Amino acid sequence: MRRTVFNEDHEAFRETLRAFIEAEVVPVYDEWFAAGQAPRDFYYKLGELGIFGINVPEEFGGAGLESHKFEAVLYEETARAGVAFGGSGVHVLLALPYIKMLATDEQKKRFLPKFVSGEEMWAIAMTEPGTGSDLAGMKSTAKLSEDGTHYVLNGAKTFITGGVHADRMIVCARTAAPTAEDRRHGISLFAVDTKSEGYSVGRKLDKLGLKTSDTAELAFVDVKVPVEDLLGEENKGFYYLGHNLASERWGIAFGAYAQAKAAVRFAKQYVQDRTVFGKTVASFQNTKFELAACQAEVDAAEAVADRATEALDAGELTPAEAASAKLFCTEVAHRVIDRCLQLHGGYGFMNEYPIARLYADNRVNRIYGGTSEIMKSIIAKNMGL
Repeated sequence: MRRTVFNEDHEAFRETLRAFIEAEVVPVYDEWFAAGQAPRDFYYKLGELGIFGINVPEEFGGAGLESHKFEAVLYEETARAGVAFGGSGVHVLLALPYIKMLATDEQKKRFLPKFVSGEEMWAIAMTEPGTGSDLAGMKSTAKLSEDGTHYVLNGAKTFITGGVHADRMIVCARTAAPTAEDRRHGISLFAVDTKSEGYSVGRKLDKLGLKTSDTAELAFVDVKVPVEDLLGEENKGFYYLGHNLASERWGIAFGAYAQAKAAVRFAKQYVQDRTVFGKTVASFQNTKFELAACQAEVDAAEAVADRATEALDAGELTPAEAASAKLFCTEVAHRVIDRCLQLHGGYGFMNEYPIARLYADNRVNRIYGGTSEIMKSIIAKNMGL
């Protein structure tokens, strides 16, 4: 089936990106994997390539495009090569929408040029120890000083992707207590300078997968945050967080589909090269049936991912549709990658093979951005159940 989601500009970007990955990432990726993160200077290269500025207005140094399709190409090309761009995904997919939606003109002038160049890497800190997906239960606080010039931030966060290298962190904290009617009331968002006194990065977390993505614990002890760094209005943070969940879940869905597609590619290459009992593994009927079944699932996931991309670009992707896309694509990827690893036999369990890393990286897709169970609850509620 012919895809219609991409045009010539996207395909030209794909060629540039593929060449960049082959030259700048593949030769050193094993080093990143061993170190547990991509080097900080790599993000400057992404800035020079224009990756960070695609959706940033031209007046701030970006390309001024309003489309997620270039991000979609990035997901496909990194998965195809069996690599990742460290923790840079949160910089664009998660942090940028909040800056564009909430920042004042003065803030955009301060933040966006450095965002585009990679001089300031951004991340977002929502999850706290013991709260998980229950964001309304967060305990971190930001209290306005008596003279009204700054907030005093205290608390802790965990599972913060990009937390080690971040120069600016969007921190979610309570500026008011929840009400009896609404537990979500009282959360605000702040663009915190990570060099601030009292801001500290704790453990760099040792994850099952996503090894090149720096993920950390954060602590705030009497961190002074200028009032000029409040994003949006006080106490409306939970609404803002919900507003961007559709695009976040689209990104996870599309990334999962791209991983499943890559898994089939890796498995097909392997079984065509691997010989057992005097035959290639690809020549056995079971191999053909397994890969055919996987390909059919990938085709379905591609259709769902592409449809969600078109809806997101049109501003029409609803929370329930995003949840459905995420649920379907992540579950498909889980099944496909597992079956493709099985076709590798014992070699599939070795980290030197892309399928092993892909297997570990993929597992979190059914957890972060809202678990599969949460996605089912959202879909069921939309069905009137």
